[in-house]
Amino acid sequence: MAREIRDPFEQSFFVMVHLPYLQPFEDVNKRVSRLAANIPLIRHNLCPLSFIDVPERAYIDAMLGVYGQNRIELLRDVFAWAYERSCQHYLAVRRELVPSDTFRLRYRQKLSETIKTIILQQQAPTQKAVLAGIALSVPEEDRDKFIKLVLEEFANLHEGNAIRFGVSPREFAVWQEKIKQLEVDSLL
Repeated sequence: MAREIRDPFEQSFFVMVHLPYLQPFEDVNKRVSRLAANIPLIRHNLCPLSFIDVPERAYIDAMLGVYGQNRIELLRDVFAWAYERSCQHYLAVRRELVPSDTFRLRYRQKLSETIKTIILQQQAPTQKAVLAGIALSVPEEDRDKFIKLVLEEFANLHEGNAIRFGVSPREFAVWQEKIKQLEVDSLL
């Protein structure tokens, strides 16, 4: 029946009201219905619905109106109010998000490969080592920025985050010891 409804808001409201009637679970039916109410909204690229800011008493009264008196007006109003609040919250969160680093995304695979190669070959993280690892795989116009990115990653690299580059804690420890030894040797 929900599929026959074309308006995403009406479909969302329908799912939220009718799913608990089916009692598919022993508990959590209303929570599941609130989550399922997001499906039509998300399918139409609309903001998701959240009831976080809805006063519990208003929600309970609205649900009692539906299930006790077959009256949807109060729940309809709570739904509309919750959706408006959800949109405001969603847009505020989106404004605060840092835009994606498209350069990092484009070269994430090569970044991981380069860092892993330098570590496994027990090299110092230098511009020369990075250049040797990328050869022609990074276009010339992006090389300086890529080298800078790799060296920044090495500056922040530690045992806890090395795994995201495919380096085991043991491999990282061996490399770290080698680098310390290279630094000592260069001082002598």
